[in-house]
Amino acid sequence: VQLQASGGGLVQAGGSLRLSCAASGLTFSSYNMGWFRQTPGKEREFVAAIRYSGGSTSYTDSVKGRFIISRDNDKNTVYLQMANLKPEDTAVYYCAAGYYLRTYVLVSGYNYWGRGTLVTVSS
Repeated sequence: VQLQASGGGLVQAGGSLRLSCAASGLTFSSYNMGWFRQTPGKEREFVAAIRYSGGSTSYTDSVKGRFIISRDNDKNTVYLQMANLKPEDTAVYYCAAGYYLRTYVLVSGYNYWGRGTLVTVSS
């Protein structure tokens, strides 16, 4: 299984980025997908998740109204559209796949992880 995240970069505060995560080696349409982020010295934190069917999404409070998670099961890809970015959004962003999730927010619930893509928001 491979999850390849891309789309990170340097952006000014208030700007936008779209992250993509291409999956292979699994039945993508059967997996719930999540985005997490991590900064040095801190634990990986939940950002957003989407149900395997795409019918339900969940967000951490700090990104509600700014980030949108979506998926294309035909392309085996999950996206994170990020708008109105803030310096505190700076982190390495990881995508993850979970077959059975009691809750979206726990790192331990996910089966597979990508390598991450760095998002840097300058003030």
